[in-house]
Amino acid sequence: MRHIVVIGGGIVGLAVANELVTRGDRVTVLEKEDHWAAHQTGHNSNVVHAGLYYKPGSLKARMSVAGNRSMIEFARRNDVPVEVCGKLVVATSADELPRLHALAQRAEANGVPAKLITAAEARDYEPEVACVEALRVESTGIIDFPAVCAALVRRLEGQDLRLSTPALAIRPGSRGGVEVATPSGVVRADVLVNCAGLHSDRIARMAGLTPAARIVPFRGEYFELRRTSLVRGLIYPVPDPTLPFLGVHLTRMLDGSVHCGPNAVLALRREGYRWRDFSGRDVAEVARFPGTWRLARRYARTGLDEVLRSFSRKRFAASLARLVPAVREDDLVPASAGVRAQAMLPDGSLVDDFLVETAPGQVHVLNAPSPAATGSLEIAKHVADLTR
Repeated sequence: MRHIVVIGGGIVGLAVANELVTRGDRVTVLEKEDHWAAHQTGHNSNVVHAGLYYKPGSLKARMSVAGNRSMIEFARRNDVPVEVCGKLVVATSADELPRLHALAQRAEANGVPAKLITAAEARDYEPEVACVEALRVESTGIIDFPAVCAALVRRLEGQDLRLSTPALAIRPGSRGGVEVATPSGVVRADVLVNCAGLHSDRIARMAGLTPAARIVPFRGEYFELRRTSLVRGLIYPVPDPTLPFLGVHLTRMLDGSVHCGPNAVLALRREGYRWRDFSGRDVAEVARFPGTWRLARRYARTGLDEVLRSFSRKRFAASLARLVPAVREDDLVPASAGVRAQAMLPDGSLVDDFLVETAPGQVHVLNAPSPAATGSLEIAKHVADLTR
């Protein structure tokens, strides 16, 4: 029986641990926080994505489409709240129609159940929506991802699960394998799996790799809608295909609340959920990385718009009102933010797909932002295969 140490207790790390155990391995999971799903998993939209946005054949496309099915099945089998409610992607002007139609073609290529509908048909789903045409995506759902993590932890009963246990150093084992130093001693294992999310590149460097990409943290800020009657389900804009973000959208949650957002601004700390969250080390790393400045030059106007929207509830409301004109500034109540661990290359390009690198006895998940939660059970199979 192999012993595998997994660093990271978010949904990907726990899913990988669960998959390894089902294959007969013994696992130790190291999580530096005092609870599971502390960061990306616990600060997202809780949407089970359908897989329509991603390049056909990519890991994101394959694992999101398959993950949509496997995640919903897992939730139902483990008493995790989930609802398959579908969503609308809406074109609010004629110049967005080519992109909407291209998105419909991509949905078909990826095997996602979706159909183009008229503005009148869209209002049958969402009476307050404004659009010239829409794409109805049937398989999108809403879920409680932290509850998924709790179910995975229950399934891992009897394994070595350690909270409040950061990895301090990683070195080759004296008899092979790997040794991970922690505040409570050294963990010796046959294989290392890095699912550290916002710190995945640092863990890879700690383990002796020089990863191709650097994690750059982007904060996504949310509001809640006071007048929840304005939104029945999920309403998304047509995304800009040159950006990895989907744009601000409206999402009805399982408890009936409606989340609005997120925008996307550079965080000043890897776990920077507010503007005042600052880390000199994290900012210096981003500033020294050449890709940061190349990205900034490429998207200067977009970045400025996102920052201005971060400081202006009026601008945020105006973005939402493009989709639902009845939304007003005083409808918005601040909600908790999330931070996306986005891998960036030195040329300033954002890594578009999931990124996994390997070394002897090591597997490193270096880019797993959205839709990683949706595809986590499928990512786990892929990672488990790579440990062999």
